[in-house]
Amino acid sequence: MDATKGMFCGENDLVNPLSSIGMQVSCILVVSHFFNVVLRTVGQPGPISQILAGLVLGPMSHVDYIKKTFFPTSSINYYEVVSFFCRILFMFLFGLEMNPQYAMRNLRVVSLVACGGALVGAIFGLSVSFYLYQEFETNNGPMFYFCVIIVLVVSYTSSPMVIRLASELRFAASDVGRIAVAAALITEMSVLFFFCVTINWRKEFYLLRGLTCIIITSMVCFINKYLAIWLNKRNRNQKYLKARELLLILFLLLVSSMIVEICGFNSIINCFIIGLMFPKEGKSARTLLHKLGYSIYNFALPVYFGYMGLQCDLIFVFKRLDSIANMAILILLSIGSKLSGTLLICRYLGIPTSEAIFLGFLLNTRGYADVLLFGAAAKSVITFSTEAYNVLLVSIVLNTIISGMIVAFLARGEERMFANNHTAIEPQKLEDELRILACVYDPRQLSAILATVLAIHGSRASPSTTYLMHLIELVKKIKSNLLFHEEENADISDDEDYGGNDVVEINNALDVFTADTKILVHQRREVSPFPSLYEDICNDAEDLQVSIILLPFHKHQRIDGKLECGKEGIRKTNQKVLRYAPCSVGVIVERGLSKVPGFSSLVASETIKNVATLFFGGSDDREALAWSLRISKSPRVNLTIIRFLLNSSLSQSEKIKSGESDDNEILMSLSGEETVNAVDNAHMVDFYNRYVASGQIGYVEKFVNNGAETVECLKEIGDLYSLFIVGKGGRGHCSLTIGMSDWEECPELGTVGDVLASSHFEIHASVLVVQQHKNAKKGLVNE
Repeated sequence: MDATKGMFCGENDLVNPLSSIGMQVSCILVVSHFFNVVLRTVGQPGPISQILAGLVLGPMSHVDYIKKTFFPTSSINYYEVVSFFCRILFMFLFGLEMNPQYAMRNLRVVSLVACGGALVGAIFGLSVSFYLYQEFETNNGPMFYFCVIIVLVVSYTSSPMVIRLASELRFAASDVGRIAVAAALITEMSVLFFFCVTINWRKEFYLLRGLTCIIITSMVCFINKYLAIWLNKRNRNQKYLKARELLLILFLLLVSSMIVEICGFNSIINCFIIGLMFPKEGKSARTLLHKLGYSIYNFALPVYFGYMGLQCDLIFVFKRLDSIANMAILILLSIGSKLSGTLLICRYLGIPTSEAIFLGFLLNTRGYADVLLFGAAAKSVITFSTEAYNVLLVSIVLNTIISGMIVAFLARGEERMFANNHTAIEPQKLEDELRILACVYDPRQLSAILATVLAIHGSRASPSTTYLMHLIELVKKIKSNLLFHEEENADISDDEDYGGNDVVEINNALDVFTADTKILVHQRREVSPFPSLYEDICNDAEDLQVSIILLPFHKHQRIDGKLECGKEGIRKTNQKVLRYAPCSVGVIVERGLSKVPGFSSLVASETIKNVATLFFGGSDDREALAWSLRISKSPRVNLTIIRFLLNSSLSQSEKIKSGESDDNEILMSLSGEETVNAVDNAHMVDFYNRYVASGQIGYVEKFVNNGAETVECLKEIGDLYSLFIVGKGGRGHCSLTIGMSDWEECPELGTVGDVLASSHFEIHASVLVVQQHKNAKKGLVNE
């Protein structure tokens, strides 16, 4: 070809296919961004905007000049290569991000929900496939394979679409969202596996090739396990792996995927399993999540969704009435089968009807894998006519748009469906999952947090999920510092410089903790000025649907044992979180670093720690008791409940009546104790019969007359325990704490917590102050 003819003149020119791909990708991203801005105002998520962008650009691809210029025949192979790379990367990322523990604990529910819609879809698809076979005139292939394709298309659910909808509509952490994601993955993997078996079972050596795929996948998972361990130990002072180390991991993924594809099977299952089995802890997983996450979610997936719409020929379908009828049949059949199957299963499982309808529409979304089914089938066993291909493709795309829009509408109108039902620990059962959001500002506060996490994860009977959030203050001078070092660290984004060496120290400490305890802690980071930092904490707690937020105290212990004040911004942030948090809150005061090893040494030592829960009464103390019950299951914690009671309420009231006491505070306190004591007594009787009588937990009663005697009692037991757990307040005007607030330093800790955390109160035990969430405090107040 003559080079003077230009880059758009020949199909054999290498530049033409690449430029056409680049032009299509650019158009999809630009138009989808426009639709995203417009549709955001009505609550529609990004994937819907991206598919619509492809639909708008699709008719342009059938104009002769545009088709010849930007859709040359030679570019088809390039599209397949690009889609192959994108597909293996985002399926690997989905597997890496997935937490299989929830699916394993709820395997029966998740499997039934997945099978319900898929099986009914298979029945409905089979019933209509004979009619469609005659309508589409696909006589170039066996009816059996055509029926299988229709059955699989109607049964299929796109896990990438479900994951993105759950993330953008902010219900991924809810029970409905997690069931939907797990069910979508089970459905997708099952459909793809069945399709691969159906296509290959008549081919030569299909069992040998299938066994080869299993061996290759297993080998890569085995290699990745030890490769990740080796890479995690290298260059401990770096935040992430080097580029060549990252490429090594991706090279293994690519090679295994290519071998699977050469053997005639789909590599989606292979990539997802490799990602799922990849070690979730350490620098390797952290690097993969960071490097792949941004590019996949901001580039690959928008193009993936947009290209679905780009391939549709709406003009061809809508100019014929029979094509419109066939398309409508497929859409209605798909929606009806998923809804009916999901409703039946959810009714059997006792899931509310509103959630069942939502799950039905969510699991009815389709994806690019449907197009892959058509392509693989056309190459192997059947030839689709132009009408059949376009009707099937348009029905898939329109079905996804309809279902996605309905899901967005339901999510916006049924917010209570995704509300956090576990905003406190006390109402939960021991077997319920406890989700914790632990916050740290610097590595110095990490030891107490990790010790608490280790204690709460002490029993398999009480599952827990912990998120660790590194809070970083955003200050104005960072901008100038980043500009100063821009040339020196050109390959690192500005965002990566926030936190300095603290990020590396926290990462290393977490890696060591995970390696020693096998407890996975999910890391997060928030960079914000102190005045608005509490909003980020509360918003994340609401999105993650945690039951308790753990905050470090704004004071830290010096070498001489005294507590020294840190940044005032930390204290103000703690106060605002305590006020506006959407769940319970715990504040950790770390001690025991100077002379006697405290509770923070739980991770480093094998010794059993004595923990005391102080119970005076009230909702916060009952919440502290519920937390204590969780950690009592740890074999390295010896828990004792210390209940403080009035020595003689009758004698106190007689003194007041005879006028011997002038303390009006005592009169106020006694007037409101009767109701609170009735609730507390019933709670303690039940707790005693369940756990104390059986010898699982120690129990001691302390009788005092007033706050002064309470303080003396606390001093006596101050060195007997390594951790004190106490409620912030909620006791009303309690006679047991009268006068203790006279030397108040930190009212955000409550009366008893403030005394225990006081610099003048010389004890070596750490303190955990717990505040139970009140319904009246639900929702953020934007200041």
